[in-house]
Amino acid sequence: MGKNRDNVGFDAGVRDYSESGRYYYDPGYTPKDTEVLAAFRVTPQEGVPWQEAAAAVAAESSSGTWTTVWSDLLTNQERYAGRTYKIEEIPGHEDQFMAYIAYPLDLFEEGSMANLMSSIVGNVFGFKALRALRLEDLRIPPVLLRTFQGPPHGIQVERDRLNKYGRPLLGATMKPKLGLSAKNYGRVVYEALAGGLDFTKDDENITSQPFMRWRDRCEFVLEGVHKAEAETGERKGHYLNVTAGDMEEMYKRAELARDLGSRIIMVDYLTVGFTAFTSLSKWARQNGVLLHAHRALHAVLDRQRNHGIHWRVLAKWCRVVGADHVHNGTVVGKLEGDRQSTLGVAKLLRDDFVPANKSEGILFDQPWGSVPGMFPVASGGIHVWHMPELVHLFGDDSVLQFGGGTLGHPWGSRAGATANRVALEASVKARNEGRDLVKEGPAILKEAARFSPELQKALETWKDISFEFETVDALDL
Repeated sequence: MGKNRDNVGFDAGVRDYSESGRYYYDPGYTPKDTEVLAAFRVTPQEGVPWQEAAAAVAAESSSGTWTTVWSDLLTNQERYAGRTYKIEEIPGHEDQFMAYIAYPLDLFEEGSMANLMSSIVGNVFGFKALRALRLEDLRIPPVLLRTFQGPPHGIQVERDRLNKYGRPLLGATMKPKLGLSAKNYGRVVYEALAGGLDFTKDDENITSQPFMRWRDRCEFVLEGVHKAEAETGERKGHYLNVTAGDMEEMYKRAELARDLGSRIIMVDYLTVGFTAFTSLSKWARQNGVLLHAHRALHAVLDRQRNHGIHWRVLAKWCRVVGADHVHNGTVVGKLEGDRQSTLGVAKLLRDDFVPANKSEGILFDQPWGSVPGMFPVASGGIHVWHMPELVHLFGDDSVLQFGGGTLGHPWGSRAGATANRVALEASVKARNEGRDLVKEGPAILKEAARFSPELQKALETWKDISFEFETVDALDL
């Protein structure tokens, strides 16, 4: 039991919200289906009772302030107050607790993620009475979801546009991410797509630098895309990063990509901000262009387990506002990501209804209604040896993206792409035959490599490469 759990009295400089009759702490309250529900991990300062800290979070993120004000009498606080309706202990953390808060629908502007964020994760994170605060999960009611666009196209429409079914999509990030000339960059794109990939992509920090201006890259890249399509008979694409310093420039870049025949563009959705992201998402639907969202900046917000915003919330916001893909970690690669949390987020991105499941960190039922699903993207430090497990973990409705695991092939990016494509198709075939991809994965790859020298060389190159580190943000089970 937390040492602040049963403290009586209040002397830590926080208003006693729970005794004020202002509804902010109401353990008997039953949330309505129309309300936004939030779960905060709260670490109060020494001497601050849990009930008081929970009530303060609800007040500061809704209609309250630090003292009684005469203008309270001019409105109905019962209607507009956020309420902490439940407090839970967190196993293994006596100084922390989970506060569940219900927010009335009228607190939020329709279709505005900026307003939703300013309300729920605004000033409250700087509250002195708290040592740390983290938004762990958020339920967005269908009545509010209907005011947002959601993904421009979604999984099914993207498959139809690409004419690709029955397997994950296969991609690669171009390397080195910075420094290539536009023509050489286009050559690398062409080689990878001709070798068997469905997509290639810009990385998060390439936009329009002096060594490769936007228009030059766009022209050479799409020349490579079209050439690879003509040679292979497959539809392909390259995520051209339209991220820019202002919205007008983002539109210009997106329009050039569209005019030159690009099937897909990309945006760093967190760094450009949700208002710019919303505008670009609407443009993508109106213009029939797929939209890939890179999650650059996410770990600044979500990596520490006691403060910030959990990735599952940022991922939900991405689907609400609208992209067709977003990065979601790999479990087996080089980037941070708890296994069960990552799989839970994949469901939140794809499924029509996701039930609460604490074993995956999902604290609320989330109905998505008519909001289309989007592809979770596994990317970061993966190579051919990971392919069977990636197919097992993420299934068909995913994008498996290999950067160094394609371009690092000793025979070049075309051979690296071919190795990945052969490994993918062998893994999917074995799964469809009922084989255990986790137990038999190495054997499946070795069998396929008998007929693919590119895969054989890739297996030899990366046979000892793994990224085994303790997970920083593990679930509290």
